[in-house]
Amino acid sequence: MEPNAAAGIEPSARGIQPRQWQARLIELLRTRLLNPIPGGHDLLVHAGPGAGKTLGALLGFQQLWAEGRLDRFLVFCHRSSIAAQWMQAAGHLGLDLRQWDDEGVTGAIPSNEALAGELTEVLAGALTGNKTPAGLLLTYQGAARNRQRLERQLATAGFGRWLAIADEVHHLGLDPDEPEAAAWGHAFNLLSQAAQLRLGLTGTPFRADNLAFCAARRLRLRQGEEIVEQIAADLSVEPRELIAAGDVRPLEFCFQDGWVDHGRYPQATALETSPISAESRESWRARNLRRAIEPGDESSIALRLLLQGRSRLEQLRQGHPEAAGLVIARDIAHARRITGLLEEQGDRVHLVHSQDPEAARRMAAFRGGEADWLVSIDMCAEGFDAPRLRLVTYLTTVVTRSRFLQAITRAVRVDGGRAALEAIPRLPSYVYAPADPLLIGFARSWSLSEPYLIRPRSLPGEPLAGGAPSGTLPLQAIDERPGELIRFRGPELPSFLPSASNSRNR
Repeated sequence: MEPNAAAGIEPSARGIQPRQWQARLIELLRTRLLNPIPGGHDLLVHAGPGAGKTLGALLGFQQLWAEGRLDRFLVFCHRSSIAAQWMQAAGHLGLDLRQWDDEGVTGAIPSNEALAGELTEVLAGALTGNKTPAGLLLTYQGAARNRQRLERQLATAGFGRWLAIADEVHHLGLDPDEPEAAAWGHAFNLLSQAAQLRLGLTGTPFRADNLAFCAARRLRLRQGEEIVEQIAADLSVEPRELIAAGDVRPLEFCFQDGWVDHGRYPQATALETSPISAESRESWRARNLRRAIEPGDESSIALRLLLQGRSRLEQLRQGHPEAAGLVIARDIAHARRITGLLEEQGDRVHLVHSQDPEAARRMAAFRGGEADWLVSIDMCAEGFDAPRLRLVTYLTTVVTRSRFLQAITRAVRVDGGRAALEAIPRLPSYVYAPADPLLIGFARSWSLSEPYLIRPRSLPGEPLAGGAPSGTLPLQAIDERPGELIRFRGPELPSFLPSASNSRNR
C-alpha cells in the first residue's frame, strides 16, 4: 500500500498540531510497527486529565494511516459518556468513528454473512465518496456481554491492519488463576488478538486488588527475597510537564488536622487521644477518618472543611465567576447531609449517585453552570470533564491512591476561554480533606509516575499483612477537635516559571 502522506509527523487534516508528548507517542507507535520487539504488541501511556490522551491516540492512528501503516482502529472504553467524548474528538479530526450498537442482541444470532455485513457497513470508511480513516467504538461492558458475536464479526469484516485502543485500561483487570473471572479484561484480550498494536491509556496505572491489566507489558524482577512483576508506562506524561505548558492547573492542598478521642466498647471509661496526621496504627487511622468526615457542629472537621471550601470558592469567583466545587461523599445518606448543609448556606447543589436515574442530566446541568456544588459518591471519576471545577473536598473513607487521584484531578482542566485569560502557569485549583496520613502521602506524590508492582499472593496458611488480631476490644471514635491546617503545593514548578501570584504582585 502506498503511503498517503510523507513520513514524519504532520499536522492533522484539520490543522491540529500535536503537543510535544503526543508527537513522542506517534514516534513510539511508528517504531513499534517498524521494529517489533518481544512483547511489543502492547504500549501503555500514563497521562492525567487534561493531557490530551484521547486526541493523542487519535492523532497517532491518523498519522500512521496517512503513512499507509494502519487501516482501521477500534476504541474500547468503560462508559457511554466517555464514548461520546471519543466520537466528538474523532469528528474534530475528520475520522469516521462509528459506535457499535449492542441493543437488541439478545435475540436470534444472525448468520456469519449478516454479521460481517453489519461491521462492514459500520466501517465502510466512505464519506462524500472519499476514502476516510474509519474506526469502531465499543464499551467494555458491551464487548464482554457480546464477546462471541463480536469475535465472529471481527474475523469476517476484513479489518486489515488495525490499532486497538483501551481507554482507562486499568479497568481491564487480568486474574491469572481465573482468566474469565475478569470479564472485561478477558473479552478485550480475545477481541484484540489480531491487532497490530494495542494502546492502553490511563491516568492511574495501578489497581488496588494487585491484579495486572491489559495492553501493558509485564517485567519480572527480584525485589529482596521475592520475585515481583512490574508494569511501567512506555510513555509517562508528568503533571509538572503539563502545568509548565499551561495545559492543566496546579493543585494546592489544604489538610485539616486535629485529634480524635477514642473510648472502649461498650462504655468508655477512659479516653485515648489520637492525632489524625500522625497516627500510624491502621485501625486507629481508619477510625480517625470515619470520625473526621462526619458533619456535626461548628467544631467538627468535616463542617470546617466545607466552610473553608465555600470561602475559597467565593474568592475564586471574583476572577472566575463560573468556578464551582465538588464534594466526594461516603454514601448516599452522608451525601444528603452534606447537601443539606451547603443548601442551608444558600448554595445551589446537585447530588448525584449511581442509583439516581437523573444523575447524568444533573451532571450535564452542572457542567453548564446550573449549580455551585456537585456532591457525588461514585459518579465523578474518569471521564467527568467540567473545567469550571476549581475545588474538591474529599470526605470519604475510600483511601486508595487511584480513587483519590481520580477525584482531585477533576479540578485541573482548563477550557479555551479561561486559557485565553490566564497566564502560564494557570491559577491553581484547591483540594480540601482531613489530614489522613495516607491522603497526605498520595497528595505529595500525585505528580509522580511510579511503576506498578504486582506482588505474589499469600500462600494458603500464610498470615496476611497487618499482623494477627491484638485480642483487645475495638475502640470507638467518639469525639474530635480540629487543629492546624496543613498546606502545600505540588508539584514544584521550574524556577524560571514565576507563580501566578508572583506575577500579579509585580
